[in-house]
Amino acid sequence: MVKNYVLLLLIAFSVFAQSSCTSDENYVPTKQPKQESPVVFNPEATPFNTLSEYHFFEGNLKDLSPVFGVLPYEPINSLFTDYAHKKRFVWMPSNQKATYVDAHSTLNFPIGAVLIKNFYYQNVLPNNLTRIIETRLMYNTSQGWKFANYIWNDDQTEAYFDLTGSYTDIDFIENGQTKSTTYRIPSAAECFTCHKSEVNSIPIGLKPQNLNKSITYSDGIKNQFQKWIEVGYLEDNLPNLINTVSNWEDTTSNLTDRMRGYLDINCAHCHSQDRHCDYRPVRFAFGDYQGEVSLGVCVDPDTPIAPYSKIVEPGNIARSLVHFRLNNTQEQYRMPLLGRTLIHEEGVTLLEQWITSLTTTCQ
Repeated sequence: MVKNYVLLLLIAFSVFAQSSCTSDENYVPTKQPKQESPVVFNPEATPFNTLSEYHFFEGNLKDLSPVFGVLPYEPINSLFTDYAHKKRFVWMPSNQKATYVDAHSTLNFPIGAVLIKNFYYQNVLPNNLTRIIETRLMYNTSQGWKFANYIWNDDQTEAYFDLTGSYTDIDFIENGQTKSTTYRIPSAAECFTCHKSEVNSIPIGLKPQNLNKSITYSDGIKNQFQKWIEVGYLEDNLPNLINTVSNWEDTTSNLTDRMRGYLDINCAHCHSQDRHCDYRPVRFAFGDYQGEVSLGVCVDPDTPIAPYSKIVEPGNIARSLVHFRLNNTQEQYRMPLLGRTLIHEEGVTLLEQWITSLTTTCQ
């Protein structure tokens, strides 16, 4: 009786096992749906009237919380814009990625790529609130890079397309000091002035030399290139070594290297070949450096202004034209030409330290 019972159990187990094998052989695993970015963007149909229509951000728009596919990025050095803070993001169409050219050239972006740059102030008076002023888009099309600018309303609930250019007054606290400026929101022509390369527009800060750093993402701290490759935004063809700029604010770095980094991001977009000020006898781009002469040391200015004998007179701040330009707010004299109405005090201090340190004797 027991033997018969055991035999029946064995037969039942055998049938179950055969049935399970048959079922497993026919089993097709359910594929997890690929996560798609909710961004709505067509480079040939842009610009939308409002920023929210692109779906770059989720939740309250003013929180600038990026949706899937909108990736934050940070350059090592940032252009000074009257002490405005900036949050930057990049988005690319599905299965499209940028490629590396060289350390000193802008990444080669695919058509449809969008660069999203938000300008804001913290501790805005009288209530010490954060105020976003504008969101600038640069997007790549079959006809080249184009601009779309969005100005935020007072309630910080929406930003509206406007490329005509305008002004807005800002009183704010920065580094413990109260400052005021009439902030300039650029027109399309002004955007082109800074971003021009011959007759085309190009991004300024997205060069490997200025992106080769680690930043904090939602999943931890990673080098930006590593992250871009992981998410499919960059071709994995980078060299082992990338000639990288120094952070001008890093006091542990060489003083000349810091100065090169500062002039590269604040001045080279005009003072380079095929740019707005390419006729002037300096080449401030990090990749164009051929010694102190590239930065104007002992170089005669093409537009002399007394008593400034050289663009940079070693050891002599009072006779260095570049100091006069950067330490000036008069529109006919100040440099950069656009994007600044205030003196960048920290940048000027660096410039003074560097000029004072120079020992070259001009012939």
